Amino acid sequence: MTSQSDLLSRISLIAPNDTIERLSVAAEPLPAGAWAKKLAPYREPKTARSILEIVITAAPLLTIWAIAWGLHAMGLWWAALLLTLPAALFLVRLFMIQHDCGHGSFFGEKQANEWVGRIIGVFTLTPYDYWRQTHAIHHATSGNLDRRGLGAIEMLTLDEYRARSPLQQLGYRLYRHPLVMFGLGPAFVFFIMQRLPIGMMRQGWRPWVSVMGSAVAAAVGLCALIWLFGAAPVLIVNVVTMLLAATIGVWLFYIQHQFEGASWSRTGEWKRDAAALAGSSHYDLPPVLRWFTANIGIHHVHHLSSRIPFYRLPKVLDDHPELKPMSRVGLWESFRCARLALWDEADGRLLSFREAHAKS
Repeated sequence: MTSQSDLLSRISLIAPNDTIERLSVAAEPLPAGAWAKKLAPYREPKTARSILEIVITAAPLLTIWAIAWGLHAMGLWWAALLLTLPAALFLVRLFMIQHDCGHGSFFGEKQANEWVGRIIGVFTLTPYDYWRQTHAIHHATSGNLDRRGLGAIEMLTLDEYRARSPLQQLGYRLYRHPLVMFGLGPAFVFFIMQRLPIGMMRQGWRPWVSVMGSAVAAAVGLCALIWLFGAAPVLIVNVVTMLLAATIGVWLFYIQHQFEGASWSRTGEWKRDAAALAGSSHYDLPPVLRWFTANIGIHHVHHLSSRIPFYRLPKVLDDHPELKPMSRVGLWESFRCARLALWDEADGRLLSFREAHAKS
């Protein structure tokens, strides 16, 4: 993994003055926003390629589900259950297409992005318009300690944690426990939390229409499946697929911003490009997993320029190899990050609860 100081010594940015004084910058710095200009040529989506990506993602998912339903009908419920893992991987990939639609990067036409995103949202149990707004907030505030909240995983600073009562500390420890964060949490978020426009309940009718419309469409689809195939295969195949996909999705979101070497700062020091490169990871996955996750592991580049379609992100790394080692996290390295839970402002790093206790 790349430490923050090692990382910032390589990135071509103007950082805050105190950061520059601490670093020996190897390359000539670029002005803030220069990366956006550099990456502009990659932002143009290709309609034929985008359609192909939908086909090679949705068709296998529906095929796997059909085979699983057939296996269940033959009494081979265990074989149907085994197929939920590859189905979950394709569902994750389908969500990544929805994600690109939300950024307006999957198609050149706004309406194409929005309607494809809404349709996919029924399958992923993610109300598209509401999610798009919360995700935009995430991009505008990622890495900013003063603007944590909507669209992000809750994280306390060490001082904030120490200021809480013992009962509140226990609640936060339970929330950050891997069994809750990656077990119960994903089910709660996708099956319950996203049925209400949390954080936007008083912002007009649009968030409500998005959430309620998506819920009704999903309920109609679920009832149709139960009517056609029965409740048991739907529970074993579709619900389990959704649970697995939700867990994978939450893990990816977690490791994209809470990893060893990640950078967080206060509003006065926060800079968008620096936050993208030092606060978003390059999750360097094996090729098969990179395909199923639609290159979302190249997350630092995505935060530099969110309008780049996911299928063009590898080209950015090929053309700009200086970006490859920045904030890199390998697959096996990433599992160690599950213990990180608190941001130490004094040391500028994430800590585990054990490390925080040792400092007290």
